[in-house]
Amino acid sequence: MKTVSVPPQAAEINALLEQARDDEVLVRTADGSEFLLTAIDDFDREIARTRQNAKLMALLDERAKQSKTIPLDEVKRQLGLTP
Repeated sequence: MKTVSVPPQAAEINALLEQARDDEVLVRTADGSEFLLTAIDDFDREIARTRQNAKLMALLDERAKQSKTIPLDEVKRQLGLTP
């Protein structure tokens, strides 16, 4: 992901950004290309960073393929949580 700083003098862009604070804005160019402008919060950024972590994504993909599970009663027994 690339970050672009918008100077205060860019009135039209800043007006679009202000609109995007409250609701998503669809921006359509003269050639018909469309872009979605939306405000993000820290959680959205964390998700984006997490998705860029190739090692973590590979680990999650591998774990998703596992089909063997341990019953809850067995886990409790192993952890000494049952009498």
